[in-house]
Amino acid sequence: MKFTAEQIAGVLEGEVVGNPLAEVFTLSKIEEGVDGSLTFLSNPKYVSYIYTTLASVTIVNKDFVPESPISTTLIRVEDAYGAFAKVLTFYAQAKNDSKKGIEQPVFMSDDVKYGEDLYLGSFSYIGKNVVLGKNVKIYPNCYIGDNVTIGDNMLMHSGVRIYSETVIGDDCCFHSGVIIGADGFGFAPNADNSYDKIPQIGNVIIENKVEIGAGTTIDRATMGSTIIRNGVKLDNQIQIAHNVEIGENTVIAAQTGIAGSTKIGQHCIIGGQVGISGHIVIGNNVRIQAQSGVTKSMKDEETVQGSPAFNYNDYSKSFVHFKNLPKMVSQFNELLKNNIKE
Repeated sequence: MKFTAEQIAGVLEGEVVGNPLAEVFTLSKIEEGVDGSLTFLSNPKYVSYIYTTLASVTIVNKDFVPESPISTTLIRVEDAYGAFAKVLTFYAQAKNDSKKGIEQPVFMSDDVKYGEDLYLGSFSYIGKNVVLGKNVKIYPNCYIGDNVTIGDNMLMHSGVRIYSETVIGDDCCFHSGVIIGADGFGFAPNADNSYDKIPQIGNVIIENKVEIGAGTTIDRATMGSTIIRNGVKLDNQIQIAHNVEIGENTVIAAQTGIAGSTKIGQHCIIGGQVGISGHIVIGNNVRIQAQSGVTKSMKDEETVQGSPAFNYNDYSKSFVHFKNLPKMVSQFNELLKNNIKE
């Protein structure tokens, strides 16, 4: 697909400076720009590249004034970074919207219901009594079990596995390797130190506008539902255990693990490699710094760090002492030695 600077400016409500008919067909970083690419400049550290970039069109802030001649056509906007993000969204959507139809070979049960503009990639499996909304895109090698319901505008990348009874809302995106609805980790110990499996008969409910990164797993509930609320964003390789609930617009970075039956509030930000114990409650607007271990419930607005995690400001002050411990021990030993001599 090719677009002119004039067409892009129309979408972004920007002003063209240069050739309005300059065409682009790909996107690039400003330092890696090539003929036919669209790029942007927002960070002052990269200003020097605008004088050397080979990109055909560059999005800039309205207040940018070149100090030397430039060859790239400019599109002036209020916020270059935000405008380029909008272009990226448009570009990705255009690519996915071009995918339609059912490839072969696939297996689809006779009673599957689906809306218009379905794309079903080859070697995918759709079980019994499945309902798919409009504009659902399922890339090759995906599995959808029995009695699953998926809303409109779903984007499911290759290799996703959706177990039975799962309910998914509108405008969701699951990346490769996501597994939704596997059994929760439930085993009952016996007197002889063996374990009996506890059947996991619940499901997973994922609401609207949820994005889940590659390799992330969300377990079905033992009973009831594991629930991911509207607008949640999950990074790659996250483990969410049975009966967890995550509140609206919470974001969680990679390699975080959340144990069973924990409830996390709205608008939380959780860093990478965080571990959260089971059966606790995390409030709204909570901040958990990377590599923290959370073992007890947290109130609204708290920010914590460390393992076990405690108040972020206290952690920062304590860390100064942590770093100085070898020096302090040496000083203490020296004082002790001098005291003994006296």
